[in-house]
Amino acid sequence: MALTKAQELVSSNSVVVFSKTYCPFCVNVKQLLTQLGVTYKAIELDKESDGAQIQSALGEWTGLRTVPNVFIGGNHIGGCDKTTALHKEGKLVPLLTQAGAVAKTSA
Repeated sequence: MALTKAQELVSSNSVVVFSKTYCPFCVNVKQLLTQLGVTYKAIELDKESDGAQIQSALGEWTGLRTVPNVFIGGNHIGGCDKTTALHKEGKLVPLLTQAGAVAKTSA
């Protein structure tokens, strides 16, 4: 049930961050996405009644049980380190743009 819910959230949103409100790494990823002008869906697992089950299901699905757990365009990206590394490498914005989560800017 929790896995189905997580998969439905990922398939119906271009960017999903499974998060916890008190997690500093989650806050960093959400701040980065906000600064980039990304439209994303944050699922705060500490506020969801089935948050623990969703977190366990994410562990089975992605091999990553920690938060944040980031998906872009239906693809699992990883956590805070992986997301920020992609940004530093200049690969995050193209992924987000391809997923339709940010407006293309004319450079």
